[in-house]
Amino acid sequence: MKYFNIVAAACLSVASAAGAETIGPNGEAATASTAVQVSDDHIAALKSGNHSAALLWHDQSDFVNAVTAGASDEFARLGIKVVATASAGFDAAKQRSDIETAMAKEPSIILSLPLDPVTSAAAFEEAKENGVALSFLSNVPSGYSHPADYAAIVTDDLFQMGKQAADALAASMGGSGTVGWIYHDADYYVTNQRDNAFKTTIETDYPNIEIVAEQGISDPARAEEIANAMLLRNPDLGGIFVTWAGPAEGVLAALRANGNDSTKIVTLDLSEPIALDMVKGGNVVAIVADEAYELGRAMAASAALDLLGEEVPAFVVAPAITVTADNVQDGWQKSLRVDAPASLSK
Repeated sequence: MKYFNIVAAACLSVASAAGAETIGPNGEAATASTAVQVSDDHIAALKSGNHSAALLWHDQSDFVNAVTAGASDEFARLGIKVVATASAGFDAAKQRSDIETAMAKEPSIILSLPLDPVTSAAAFEEAKENGVALSFLSNVPSGYSHPADYAAIVTDDLFQMGKQAADALAASMGGSGTVGWIYHDADYYVTNQRDNAFKTTIETDYPNIEIVAEQGISDPARAEEIANAMLLRNPDLGGIFVTWAGPAEGVLAALRANGNDSTKIVTLDLSEPIALDMVKGGNVVAIVADEAYELGRAMAASAALDLLGEEVPAFVVAPAITVTADNVQDGWQKSLRVDAPASLSK
């Protein structure tokens, strides 16, 4: 899972089936990331400003690498030099230290995912007071307001991720049957919105599919145990939604141990083991992912526009994509801008 489990300002989802969408922590309407563009007319002004940027991430992963690539490519196009990169390893104290170290290099821009709303508010205070353009990935420090304190929050289209997972599972089941819903049992708006969007879509759009088993999970290591209990009570389960790919591996292990090759799985976020089962025609029928490279590009663009005094939307979302066995190579490229693992090509 690419995000840290924290209590953040909750983004809300419109729960109606028609027009359901992801909205921001204070009810902001989402703006598509493709609308956040730095035109060629602005490049000369940016280059003459001798601006620089620091990329201060929460962790290191394929996802973060793709976000970094998107941001770095956009900064290169705009003539903005990246002077610092860091990974906090999900440690809020380390993130604060990373910010202090980066500030010594006087960056014009900082891109980051704040690990803790309260401690991050203090950690980014110096940058905010010095006029650094701040663009945040998914989370926002407590008490920060737009546009005074930050350029934008950039995140996934969370409702669409859950909806596309529901659509894919329903299609694999022929639009009828019973499913299990394994959701993230924590107060974390990223997973909460995605999980609830799946449930809302099944309940409103697929009258012949019934969610007969629900179980929250906070520890991915318990996924196999949870799946076994769910299957014991519902041996004819047609499909299972799993909140993200890590615990989905445990669910897949449970199905294999039971000799079950009929129950379908859908999950969120790219994973080589999950995708390998999918391309081999196993239980996994789809993985819904975000366009991580596009997240980075939009973060960089929003901060650059902020430097120029241009109006920037408060809440920006990148598209969701459904990856299946038929488009796994294209899916990896579209999400991460790298080739899919070699195991998926054999």
